[in-house]
Amino acid sequence: MDFQVRYREYAEEFERALLEFCDKMQFLPERLKESMRYSLTIGGKRLRPVLFLSALDMFGLDWKKELNIAIAIECIHTYSLIHDDLPAMDNDDFRRGKPSNHKMFGEAHAILAGDALLNLAYSMMFAESARGEEYLRAARYLCDAAGAGGMIAGQSADLLYTANQDASEEELRFVYDHKTGKLIVAPLVMAAMIAGVHSLDLEKFGEALGSLFQLTDDILDEKGDETLGKTLGKDKASDKLTIVKLYGLNASELQADLLAERCRLLLEPIERDTEFFRLLVDYVRMRKK
Repeated sequence: MDFQVRYREYAEEFERALLEFCDKMQFLPERLKESMRYSLTIGGKRLRPVLFLSALDMFGLDWKKELNIAIAIECIHTYSLIHDDLPAMDNDDFRRGKPSNHKMFGEAHAILAGDALLNLAYSMMFAESARGEEYLRAARYLCDAAGAGGMIAGQSADLLYTANQDASEEELRFVYDHKTGKLIVAPLVMAAMIAGVHSLDLEKFGEALGSLFQLTDDILDEKGDETLGKTLGKDKASDKLTIVKLYGLNASELQADLLAERCRLLLEPIERDTEFFRLLVDYVRMRKK
């Protein structure tokens, strides 16, 4: 398998659908629409849509028919990034190598753009839910993954444990599992739900992959370069709770390697063609941005 070709196929088809979707947005005032479109279209890995589409493909479904759901997932992810960059949160001036939304449109409009994208995602999922019970279940799962018991809980904990010298690995794991992990698990579980498959093994894989992604993010903040697309060294400067803060860079690299191996092992019980996901683990572990 040529992993890059497959990843690019999913990502490019998603990008085409996203641009078409953005072109049809009719929201007023114009500044609201511009700020929403800006953050949706400034690029990125598109990991979450790719996870969703590739999982549908693994289950033998026509993944090109589910691009609206992939867009809804990305709307939620993008809203979280807009809010994460705000001065009251991580206070980052750059995202994906370009000015953050609040640097382009002002803090108030950035908040509203994030709010609008979250609500837009739910509106899209409501529409998809009319297609059947499996789509309703997927919509509910996405809502829970993004909400007070999921990603938002992780963001809250991340803020709470910043500059907290008593924070432990258990608390770090909570941040990993919720702030990052929930929205990486969700696309995989949602695909399984739409396929009518119960896959606890795939869910466990998603949880481990989410931890690996965030752990790698912590490492890149310490040793990345300008290709990272956001301000380097902010975790250390802000005294964030990270794996590097707890154990140092070398031990964190070892933890990442062990976690990558765990991801691969978790794929073994899945009786499907999981080669794309095996290669995706290497992609996440070795990424530079």
